[in-house]
Amino acid sequence: MTLAGIELCYLVNQISDATQDYYVSNIYGVTKDSILFKLHHTEKSDIYMMISTSGVWLTSVKIEQMEPNRLLKRLRSDLLRLKLKKVEQIASERIAYFTFAGFDKEFVIVGEFFAEGNILLCNNEMKILALQHSIDVRHRKLGVGLEYTPPPMNGLDVIKVNESNFEELKTSDLSAGKWLGRTLGLPKKYVEGIFEISKIDSKCIGSELTLENIKTLYETTKKIVTNVVTGKHEPVIIRNEKTEIIPIRLGELDDKCTPVNSFIEGLDVVFTENLVEIGKSIQTGGSDKKIKELENQLSEQEKAIDVVKEKSSHISNVANSIFEMILKGITSILDQRVEEILAINNSKIIKEKGIVLIVVDDEKIKINSQSPLQSIASILFNEAKRKSGAIKSIEQIKINTQKKLVKLQNKAEIEKDIVSVTEIRKKNWYERYRWFFTSDGVLAIGGRDAPSNSAVVRKHLGKNDKIFHGDIFGSPFFILKDVENPSTISLNEIAHATVCFSRAWREGMYGVSAFWVNPDQVKKSAPTGQFLPKGSFSIEGQRNFVKIATLKLAIGIIPQGDDYVVTCGPPDPIKKNSICYAIIEPHGSDMVDIAKKIRLEFLKLEEIITKKINIDDFVRALPAGQSQITEVGLGNA
Repeated sequence: MTLAGIELCYLVNQISDATQDYYVSNIYGVTKDSILFKLHHTEKSDIYMMISTSGVWLTSVKIEQMEPNRLLKRLRSDLLRLKLKKVEQIASERIAYFTFAGFDKEFVIVGEFFAEGNILLCNNEMKILALQHSIDVRHRKLGVGLEYTPPPMNGLDVIKVNESNFEELKTSDLSAGKWLGRTLGLPKKYVEGIFEISKIDSKCIGSELTLENIKTLYETTKKIVTNVVTGKHEPVIIRNEKTEIIPIRLGELDDKCTPVNSFIEGLDVVFTENLVEIGKSIQTGGSDKKIKELENQLSEQEKAIDVVKEKSSHISNVANSIFEMILKGITSILDQRVEEILAINNSKIIKEKGIVLIVVDDEKIKINSQSPLQSIASILFNEAKRKSGAIKSIEQIKINTQKKLVKLQNKAEIEKDIVSVTEIRKKNWYERYRWFFTSDGVLAIGGRDAPSNSAVVRKHLGKNDKIFHGDIFGSPFFILKDVENPSTISLNEIAHATVCFSRAWREGMYGVSAFWVNPDQVKKSAPTGQFLPKGSFSIEGQRNFVKIATLKLAIGIIPQGDDYVVTCGPPDPIKKNSICYAIIEPHGSDMVDIAKKIRLEFLKLEEIITKKINIDDFVRALPAGQSQITEVGLGNA
């Protein structure tokens, strides 16, 4: 399935609105033709956007990479941390521009969603920096270093078409359906739908239509285009020879149509199914080739068995005919009557280099022409038995081939299951920050960096909260949410987390203290004549200090509704609330390596649940700096 221009118009508008102020936090290759963008916002949930040669859509699933993508390394190098500034469409063509900007840089991804499709990376002057594949045709040339030029427009802009444009149909010698498709660039499904709704024969020549017919076609077309572009949808998935999604009802539908909540949701379902099928084909490509080879071998072996059986039978028939000759008084193979009897059984006697041979089909059997007929018949029977013996050998080879085939077919089925599709869970608001629940079940949230540190205080500090900070430069703010009189346990646990997620962890600084204050003691502006760095606040009044003697954290898998998430915090609450945990201390391996080790340990304890959690979630939960595992176990959840 490929997108129609009017469908792309709707998607561009929706994606543009949904991704305002989002930046690129990661880019994943899926196939050679498909790239997944993870877009992040400091306050809103992450958005995943797939750009493929077949179209662009927002997705609720993450598909693991199935084959290398030649653009991935370059896209990551240029686009990570840049904001998706705008998304545009060229007229109603199946071409979209995605502009990414930030840090005094600007890049444009061009998605061409027609024919074989193409994805190009350009600079702000539209010079091509990288592309899926080069093009050199009569009307344009695309290659690295060249300026991007779109293809010449075909026909009218269907979104801006007016009634006078349709009057040209009255002078056309084309069928009305062909004229509509060519002039407006509409796919076949829309053209057929327009004529079905209008109750006009699409095969009728344009010049034979009445003015009333043309007006009806215009009004139907305009209504369909407007409904698609503005989102007035009744989307359905159609499963016939191929599966596709249409945003509106185009005439009568059969029972193979499935309604969906939204066009974008249906698009995600259909395109994801297509990608998974491509992935299965990629994963099993080598095995499929070998399966085909074995199936051909098996077929040849079966043919060989049939041929040998037939030859053995024919040789036996000739041997029996020689015994019949004896009954007729024939005593020599050289008797004139022998040739006539042999011919009946499609055999004959020949001489080659002085040697006498009986030819049965294409088999040549050496005989002594002076031997009695009984001896010659015996030679033929022995040859027939030898052929039958060969059948057993071929059948054994066939059995071995069948075993190899079954084994390879099973392997191919397993390879299909390797295609990993993970549903992207809708995260709770606090998962944008560092978070955990204390032993008393109270939510604690903390900043990850300067912007989120600021957001924690400015947007989430309530009057019944307690706010924490380490007595060290480079500490996050942590907030104990919605508890006016917290227990000492909760206060100590959050103080512990505040110190562990500070610079103290990275530098292995033991004995650092944290303090907590009430919300009204936090001032969001600096005192007169002073300056506060970004993400900093001033504190007034008494501070309540808690000395933290050790640097220990636990990372655990926590049940969240019907799902499971990874979080990190002080050991006691994580043990209590998790299904499995790992205690870590400073020094050792870097974040990615320690995340892989923790995930490997969790796979041993809870394989099914851990498999569903991406390694990125483990990395994100860890404190900045190196860590080492000191304990792994099952939690109490």
